[in-house]
Amino acid sequence: MTCFSSAHPSQVATASTATQELSATDLTTDTPWVTMVWNDPINLMSYVTYVFMEYFKYDRAKAERLMMDVHELGRATVSVGTREQMEVDTAAMHGYGLWATVAKH
Repeated sequence: MTCFSSAHPSQVATASTATQELSATDLTTDTPWVTMVWNDPINLMSYVTYVFMEYFKYDRAKAERLMMDVHELGRATVSVGTREQMEVDTAAMHGYGLWATVAKH
């Protein structure tokens, strides 16, 4: 089977190289990543507090402080670490029904 491309070979190599460079930079940077939880119109404040205590094992005071940031500021940084761990934490927040994203800190 033969595949045809309208792109010039040098353009394909350049795009591939740029992608590899970007990926290498993202993986080797010392900049930590964060999991952000965002305010939503669905979940109760008590439930958000429960999720933070259950998943992150935060004490009630810290969980309530983060929940109030979500409620009043619209978002809160709930964990900091490697990109891979933040993706795991974000997926867990989605599993609890919370709106969450991964971002560079």
